[in-house]
Amino acid sequence: MKGRSSFLTVPHLLVRHELRLLVSLWLWAARRTHGAVADGSVFGYARGQGAMMSGFAFVCVVESVMMSVLLRDWPTVHHVVLVLDVYTVVVVVGLHAASVVRPHVLDPAAGTLRIRRAVHVDVRIPLERIASVRRELRATHERAEGALDLAVGAQTSVTVELAEPVTHVTFFGRRREVRVVRCHADDADGLVRAVRQAREGYAVP
Repeated sequence: MKGRSSFLTVPHLLVRHELRLLVSLWLWAARRTHGAVADGSVFGYARGQGAMMSGFAFVCVVESVMMSVLLRDWPTVHHVVLVLDVYTVVVVVGLHAASVVRPHVLDPAAGTLRIRRAVHVDVRIPLERIASVRRELRATHERAEGALDLAVGAQTSVTVELAEPVTHVTFFGRRREVRVVRCHADDADGLVRAVRQAREGYAVP
C-alpha cells in the first residue's frame, strides 16, 4: 500500500510542477522575483544557461514547423503533434523563466540561505549550520553521499559545507540528508561575501 500511495502522488507532483512553470512565466513577464524578502539579498544563476536554453527553444520551434509541413495531409495527427510541440516550447521557456525568477535568497533576519534551481530544488540552510562557504569553480561532479550538486551550464561556482546536515526533498518526495551543497551563482564572490558577513552579524550590502 505504501508503494501504491507514493505512486498516486505522482500526478499531483507533475501538475504542481507544470503550474509552477506557468507561474514562473507570469512572474518573468511581470519582472517580479519569487521569494525575495525585505533586507535580504538575491543572487541569480540563470545567466550561464541562457544561450543553451534559447538554442534549445529555437530547435523545438524549427522542429514544430518541419513536423507541420510533413503532417499537413494528416490533420488529426498534425494537431496532436502541434499541441505537443507547443507544450514542449512552453516547458523549455518556463524552465528558464523559473531559473530567472527563483534566485538564491539570503535572509539575514531569518538566518537562512535559500539555495534553489528552477522549480525543482529549494533548500533552506540555517546560517548557524554553515561551517564554511567558498568560491570554488567545478566542472565535474561525482555523485557522493551527503552532497547536493546543482550545476548550471555543467558547472558550480560556490561550495557550502555544513556542520550539521539539512534535509533535501527530491522531486518525487525522497528525503536526503546533505552536508555539502554546491551551486552556481552569477556573482559567486558576492554570494560568498554576503553569507560570510551575515554569519558574522554584519549587515549584508
